[in-house]
Amino acid sequence: MQIFAVSLLAEDLPAAVHFYRDVLGLRLLSHHGEKPHFDLGESYLVLLPGKPALSTERFPLVALRVDNLDEKVKVLEEHQVALPWGVETDGGSQWVMFHDPAGNLVELVELKMGEP
Repeated sequence: MQIFAVSLLAEDLPAAVHFYRDVLGLRLLSHHGEKPHFDLGESYLVLLPGKPALSTERFPLVALRVDNLDEKVKVLEEHQVALPWGVETDGGSQWVMFHDPAGNLVELVELKMGEP
């Protein structure tokens, strides 16, 4: 089995679409109504209208694998996205967590060579 779609809630869909398309660089697919879909390769990120349940736990709702985290961090910083914990590392892998415009905790992770 593989994940087919991950859904995140956002009260301001245009702001969320801008963030995922123009800041994170995800490809926006054609969609029906108010449910924007983004291409994640073999799965989709779907934005749904609504207010996310904000958590105080430090565990992301979605983690996206990237090839060059330094490049993505630079783009996040250029768009003034707060990186509350900075870039973290463990055994060669590195990641960064941040909140999207709706308040969803998102993680970008670059795995060390050879890891799935």
